[in-house]
Amino acid sequence: MNNRVVITGLGVVAPNGVGLAEFNEAIQNGTSGIQFHQHLKDIGFSCCIGGIPRVSEDKIAEYLTPLQLRGFNSTSILYGIISAIDAYKDAGFSVDEKSKSDYDSGIIFGTGTSGIEKFRESIYKIDDQNVRRLGSTSVVQTMSSGISAYLGGIFGFGNQVTTNSSACTTGTEAILLGFDRIKSGKAKRMLVGSSSDSSLYSWGGFDAMRVMTYKHNKSPEKGSRPMSASASGFVPGSGGGALVLESLESALARKATIYAEVLGGNVNSGGQRNGGTLTAPNAEAVQKCISKALVNANISADKIDVINGHLTATSKDALEIENWTRALQRKKNGFPYINSLKSQVGHCLAASGAIESVASVLQIKHQFVFPNINCEDVHPEILELISEDKIPQKRIKKEINILAKASFGFGDVNACVIFKKYPE
Repeated sequence: MNNRVVITGLGVVAPNGVGLAEFNEAIQNGTSGIQFHQHLKDIGFSCCIGGIPRVSEDKIAEYLTPLQLRGFNSTSILYGIISAIDAYKDAGFSVDEKSKSDYDSGIIFGTGTSGIEKFRESIYKIDDQNVRRLGSTSVVQTMSSGISAYLGGIFGFGNQVTTNSSACTTGTEAILLGFDRIKSGKAKRMLVGSSSDSSLYSWGGFDAMRVMTYKHNKSPEKGSRPMSASASGFVPGSGGGALVLESLESALARKATIYAEVLGGNVNSGGQRNGGTLTAPNAEAVQKCISKALVNANISADKIDVINGHLTATSKDALEIENWTRALQRKKNGFPYINSLKSQVGHCLAASGAIESVASVLQIKHQFVFPNINCEDVHPEILELISEDKIPQKRIKKEINILAKASFGFGDVNACVIFKKYPE
């Protein structure tokens, strides 16, 4: 089989927008979702800013029943459920928990950690010898595959239902895993994406590593500065993103709206060799990931119109740009436009690849390049490689046919996916 794979549904829960319409408007306007959080300061965080989606209790009640919410305490699963249900409905489907199993549809939905707050709550109850008070949902909320388990029951999917976890590459990897399954004929539809919580325990470890900025506690919206000379570390974020992938044949048969086509991509690892470590990329592997993604997608490097990079606002941003120039053999004015959503939402960790892919597909569908905010002082090492006008600081209209989106993660792991405009 060699099925073409298209995107027919999108859903997102992001720090600067919950729901597709709000998120689309926010990214076009360069709206920051980064805020100061007093509770981080109260417990001694150096970085007291972060991106947390604004999800009201009324909003939550639209997606989970009172019974499901009893003892529920996992924002990672919550963000995943909301974005996934929205994507499924956006694709033209309805959620019917009494439906028969759909063996043509599956789920690959990733996360980094699941229900740390619930896990902490459970540990305290065990320590207090109150095991019976743990509740019936403590297991599903804290197991690694909790998010796909919840979604599998909500949708009744009978194809592969699983959770992947590959640090910051998780969401992009999930897309490629779902793509491969449809392309090979093993499924007609795959709901893919990833989510990440805003737990103190997730963020606290990075704060202890001193990789998050501490210089913008009084100016949170200025804190996330990818590609900037004054970048001082990443800003943590959280949320969820989801995409419905579908065979072109299936999408056309039901006359679905098609956002874009997935041409292919690549996933690899640098093996923590040749400069690669747990926290640093093997540059050769990154370049191979990009170049092999082009081969898999059957396109040449000169066809790429826009890059949505990983670009975290750390010391590795210039190296990432260098890797792109080497992999594509394009520099200065010949380099594509490039942007980083992290300037607006922070680094959403395991959710970043999915949320940023939703933003990438919206750019293709609506033909614009969203702005890089906080990048008025582009890093000089980057300017040696590419022209400053390739890093737009305001929204620009642009005919986009092909967009490359990449994620590079903790553990020296990489993923790059190629999206293409689908003709109306």
